[in-house]
Amino acid sequence: MRGALNLLLVVLLALNLRPILTSIGPLLEPMRQSTGLGYQQAALLTALPVLCMGLVPLLQPWLRRWLSEHGGMLAGLSAIALACLWRLQLGSAWALIASAILAGLGVALVQGMMPGLVNRWFPRRLPAAMGIYSAALMSGGGLAALLGPSISAHFGHWQVGLGVWAAPALLAVLAWLALRPRQPVATLGGSAGGHWFGNRRAWLLALYFGLINGGYTSMVAWLPAYHLEHGGTAQGGGELVGLMTVFQVAGALGLPLLLRGLADRRPGLWLALLIQLGGFTGLLLAPASAMGLWVAMIGLGLGACFSLSLTLTLEHLRTPAEAGSLAAFVQGVGFIVTGIVPYITGWLRDVSGDFQASWTLLACTVLAMLMVTARFAPGGYRQAIARQGPQREPTTVS
Repeated sequence: MRGALNLLLVVLLALNLRPILTSIGPLLEPMRQSTGLGYQQAALLTALPVLCMGLVPLLQPWLRRWLSEHGGMLAGLSAIALACLWRLQLGSAWALIASAILAGLGVALVQGMMPGLVNRWFPRRLPAAMGIYSAALMSGGGLAALLGPSISAHFGHWQVGLGVWAAPALLAVLAWLALRPRQPVATLGGSAGGHWFGNRRAWLLALYFGLINGGYTSMVAWLPAYHLEHGGTAQGGGELVGLMTVFQVAGALGLPLLLRGLADRRPGLWLALLIQLGGFTGLLLAPASAMGLWVAMIGLGLGACFSLSLTLTLEHLRTPAEAGSLAAFVQGVGFIVTGIVPYITGWLRDVSGDFQASWTLLACTVLAMLMVTARFAPGGYRQAIARQGPQREPTTVS
């Protein structure tokens, strides 16, 4: 029973981690018309929250001195809910950007703790649990992209399509208060203490995580606009993001399950990256002929990469506390990288006049990560991570 409640809680928390990003793209055109947003300003609505998702986990070794896991979770969920409620009243570009920062800080607090929490609650079923967490996270994003235009059309205001996502955040607050395990836990993120800035393998894992997930933030930010450029509609753009999400969920759940007997994560990562590469190549060479197919391939590869790369990180260390600390660092640096990518792809769209240069950059990134994957042989995990361990800080419990 405790395991089922923990799994339900993981799903409810994860559902709130992407709507603040994915609700933007399908409503971008009415937002631009109403507020005067340019493409580079619009990119900040995705890039700034993702940068927050990176910076906050990097501060965990210091935050844990005064913020417990319980307090951090409540603060994060409350910030998400407040940002969404604020968006119900917004009418200016800079207020939108400020709400994105608030929401990003909230997501960062929750998301930074989730891998360590999943590792602690499901140590013997880590790949499956991480797959469910990843699938729920992506499902929340897909629902926001798919339903946002319809909700906005029904109420006659694009703000409602952004603000309605306060409801699941408030539900998650109530669920956390009622369902969380009550045993004492380590402070924020379950960290073992110290940071990983001096560890080369930690940096490699972080850059790897950031670059292979940069395609996700770029697709969320620009796929609806790309669809409009090819004669589509805002609703159709949201449906494409929804389609991508369906296949992300399939990738996050299916590939780890298919390869559950393998201790080596590289075959799954190679396959996922090759599928992504095929999708970006299709967008470059024949976008109009089978856009749905290319988007589905990209989604399948992205979903599997997110789940497998986090599992790969957690498996580098034996204890949940140390693994959670490493995962926080990897997500911290990784999401900074991931947040920069859509800004660069948006800039390329502005200077080139179309998205072909953007998709070319993402395809080249996938090719580079295919080669880097070869370095993650499971037999070398502990040797690589132990060469220069985390610099220690005193820990406390609450």
